[in-house]
Amino acid sequence: MPSSETAEDTSRYGPLPQYPIESVDNALRLLLLFETRPSIRLTDASKYLGVASSTAHRLLGMLLYRGFVRKNPDTKAYEPGQALSSIAVAIQRHVDVGTLIRPALERLFEATGETVHFAELESSNVHFLEVIESQRAVRVSSRRGARLPANCTATGKAMLSLLTQDELHALYPQETLPGLTKGSITSRAVLERALETIRQIGYSTSREESEDGVMSVAAPVMSPNGKCYGINVSVPAHRMTEQLRIELGTLLKATAQEIQSLLV
Repeated sequence: MPSSETAEDTSRYGPLPQYPIESVDNALRLLLLFETRPSIRLTDASKYLGVASSTAHRLLGMLLYRGFVRKNPDTKAYEPGQALSSIAVAIQRHVDVGTLIRPALERLFEATGETVHFAELESSNVHFLEVIESQRAVRVSSRRGARLPANCTATGKAMLSLLTQDELHALYPQETLPGLTKGSITSRAVLERALETIRQIGYSTSREESEDGVMSVAAPVMSPNGKCYGINVSVPAHRMTEQLRIELGTLLKATAQEIQSLLV
């Protein structure tokens, strides 16, 4: 009968295969080293794997042949190759952002019980991409697919806080901004002051600025390619308190950091 698993038999990704191939495992272990270092020298590879330099050289030679590493002509060290970059880009292209971040949104929903949205910034508008709608009798309904003026929503203001002043003025060349309710920010100067506060505390709020009876808290997410996203928890106005607003802000900031780490 097979023996029970030990700590050495299990990686953070899964159990040891029944019939492991040592050479393949060693090559993959070398690639995983690039998670923590920019380059690998032959002596480093040999010591890390516990093999002779000639064996490490053959492994690196095969990775070089397939484009997974490149050899720096000046330092002679091995660096990540074009094949790794191509695979990463292809994976990101084929994985829908909504699918990628869905588990984080579900955890946020479970923690709050309120409607959760995920959106992107499109010019001066918020485009709501994903939603988990509250099951409470009185709740904020889904805005999936809707586009609203960014200055009128917590999510929009959170994303606008990521922009420079020049970028913001390019979106809003006029001092007067569009509004949705009497609570909407319709002055660029007032918006800029609000964005400065958002940058300081890390999240934004909306007090019936996009819809009467709805209050929201949101946090921004910047992807590596510079695209602005935002996550939001929306609450009926009668349930929102100052304490809840602060608690939601803390939860949203943590979720935003989690999502940002996924958008590689």
